[in-house]
Amino acid sequence: MSASRQPAAPRPMLWFARDLPNVCSLVGLLSAVLGVYFAIRGVFPAAMIALLWAVVFDWSDGRIARRMKGRTEGQRAFGGQLDSLIDLVSFSVAPAVVLLSVGRFSPWFVPGAFVIVATGVIRLSHFNVFGLVDDSTYRGLALDNNVIILALLFVFRHAVSAPVFAHVVYVALMALAALNVASIRTPKLGGRWYYAVTLYALCLSAIYGWQLLSG
Repeated sequence: MSASRQPAAPRPMLWFARDLPNVCSLVGLLSAVLGVYFAIRGVFPAAMIALLWAVVFDWSDGRIARRMKGRTEGQRAFGGQLDSLIDLVSFSVAPAVVLLSVGRFSPWFVPGAFVIVATGVIRLSHFNVFGLVDDSTYRGLALDNNVIILALLFVFRHAVSAPVFAHVVYVALMALAALNVASIRTPKLGGRWYYAVTLYALCLSAIYGWQLLSG
């Protein structure tokens, strides 16, 4: 009896990471980590800049992947898993840390942080199994909207007292978390929306950059 054929040895892990769309995803992860770092330090303008660019890089990796030829099935599968895990960090963990920091790490803000991360995990797990409703429709609000809306909210941080603003952020993020796992259908944006999101990130980055320089 002949020995059973062994599967071919996979390529080294880092070989997949050097694929250009995956490099773009990892740059987005770096932006998210910087956002977490600045949020913990309480430097919210810098945190918002970093998280906004995490969104831009998240939108960019798919565009790059669709334009590249010769990618293997393994690279595409790896990229899909990498993108999903980075989304969890960028659009669930990072906003949860922002909430904790703006709430001065009060125990009352821990349940909110848990809800943000938990709904992110549930949403991404559901998406990884069931995918889109159709080619252009999500079930629930995509997680990147959490950062897009949060970054706009922080423009008005000094319009009210710090405790009031912390509770406004709390309520807003709980509403977004509910929408993330709701049964509503939302459009999968692409095309010209990519340029709109990039322009949005540039404009808010300019505002927050001015705040950093004037502060």
